Amino acid sequence: MSTTAAEQAAMRRALELAATPGVPLGPNPRVGCVLLADDGSTVAEGFHRGAGTPHAEADALATAGDRARGTTAVVTLEPCNHTGRTAPCAQALVAAGVRRVVFAQSDPNPAAAGGADTLRAAGIEVEAGVLVDDARTLNRVWTFAVEHGRPFVTWKFATTLDGRSAAADGTSRWVSSLAARRDTHRLRALCDVMLVGTNTVAVDDPLLTVRDDHDQPLATQPLRVVMGERDLDPGRRIFNADAESLHLRTRDPKEALTQLYARDRQHVFLEGGPTLAAAFVQAGLVDEIVVYVAPMILGAGRSAVADLGITTIADALRPRITDITVLAGDPDGNVRFTLAPGED
Repeated sequence: MSTTAAEQAAMRRALELAATPGVPLGPNPRVGCVLLADDGSTVAEGFHRGAGTPHAEADALATAGDRARGTTAVVTLEPCNHTGRTAPCAQALVAAGVRRVVFAQSDPNPAAAGGADTLRAAGIEVEAGVLVDDARTLNRVWTFAVEHGRPFVTWKFATTLDGRSAAADGTSRWVSSLAARRDTHRLRALCDVMLVGTNTVAVDDPLLTVRDDHDQPLATQPLRVVMGERDLDPGRRIFNADAESLHLRTRDPKEALTQLYARDRQHVFLEGGPTLAAAFVQAGLVDEIVVYVAPMILGAGRSAVADLGITTIADALRPRITDITVLAGDPDGNVRFTLAPGED
């Protein structure tokens, strides 16, 4: 069995629908669906708009009505096979009389998987894996979280050319430029958790909200989380009413991620100090590194990461560079490095 040019084009369109601006990045995957007639023309389109709303297939079927019978459903994710906030999409496709289903990514969630088998058992043709890499990229964080049972962790820090995140007197405003800070807020908005350690809260008193280029808070804010066992002043800004906050009374990165995943959180933006960064690095729980490098030299001061126990160059951690960007319009010339753990 193979796909037609019309089905390939429909899958690309379904991926566009899934990526519709304004659709929440979690906790549900972004999914698009296109219903095709036998002649390859589009009967209806649909996409998922967030938790509690109709799934993409149901959205398209509602638009099509009786015209859905005999169509081919092209979907970016395997139709779900379980009842949650909504009914199973696999059953909805069967009931609508769809003739064929083409999907990209198999559902990695054991609770929702099995839709393809249900469709085949009902006599519906099924083709899987069409543009699967594009679909997995679209839902990179969601897929990772489901497959690993924990949130994806992005560790972000800013540093000077000589690897200092703060001066010898502890001052760190501003190592990074205004352009770098604005870019950081853009990345924060892609996450659902902002995570720091208790020392960062006690010393720096960060607000940890996501703000726009005019320093105004966005309507949707990540969960602000402080991790550590020490008591903190409830008057610290992280505990104000600007966004939801949580104090995890643990020093164990794995335990922290377990608790956050239980809360349906899928993407942690790690902005804590060197001690917390070292704990996550040593635990093997950093999945992406974002570094802003400022063209300045201090010669002394705090490192971005605490002692990792590495004593020889042969044992150095060597993350793989995935992107290097000189921030546009930045008179200070900050550079953003994006890296993935491990080597080629």
